[in-house]
Amino acid sequence: MSDMLLSARDLSVRFGGVLAVNKVSFDVHKGEVFTLIGPNGAGKTTVFNLISRIYMPTTGTLAFDGHPIDRTPAHGIAALGIARTFQNIELFEHATVLQNLLIGFHTHRRSGFWSDLLFAPAARRNEIAARRKAEEVIELLRLMRYRDQRVAGLPYGVRKVVELARALCSAPKLLLLDEPSSGLNAEETEDMAWWIQDIQRELGITVLMVEHDMSLVSRVSDRVLAMNQGEVLALGTPAEVQAHPGVIEAYLGTIDDVSSLRRETA
Repeated sequence: MSDMLLSARDLSVRFGGVLAVNKVSFDVHKGEVFTLIGPNGAGKTTVFNLISRIYMPTTGTLAFDGHPIDRTPAHGIAALGIARTFQNIELFEHATVLQNLLIGFHTHRRSGFWSDLLFAPAARRNEIAARRKAEEVIELLRLMRYRDQRVAGLPYGVRKVVELARALCSAPKLLLLDEPSSGLNAEETEDMAWWIQDIQRELGITVLMVEHDMSLVSRVSDRVLAMNQGEVLALGTPAEVQAHPGVIEAYLGTIDDVSSLRRETA
């Protein structure tokens, strides 16, 4: 049995006269943390939007768990087992943390409209299962003290964790994390690293991440794909990609910057 979960082949997308992504190919294996890096405008988030089906590729193919998803509508992606967080947090701010997490279960509901309206036995079973799973995720991410608080009153770092928790509640096979450390302080970023590792190792969820914080990338990633100007620049382990001359020039800065980074993350 193949361990390939996501396969992208020659993905390109053009917006008017701008070629945002140009013939990008990569594979994501089951159980790994695979990270996209690159300078602003490199095409990383565009690749995420192609996988999420927000954008349609101009050319190329996408396959998930052995099945093509090139024409799958955006609203059908979650049901396949792909969940996503966003760099700009997307939560229901006037709902509680628990209510936001329960929304993550909507793709797995098996009861119908009338069953839910009348709260029939099937609907009650769904509700119990959803709440049990939500409580497990709350415990995993240490959100117990916030479970009944409205999202609008929570600190930014906690809201980032709540969005991660909601994504986990959809029971994904593949979790797309868009800049998970963006806006977090050093302590919160350290916690995020631990949670990404727990999600991979304890829950067995494959993670595809876009991230700028190279200390986080080095700590949690199995493989890294560096992009620049919409094209693949390098692919390999974090150490291999950091040592690539093109990556140093396009993204990491000078040789001295890279040496400093390695000392920091060693």
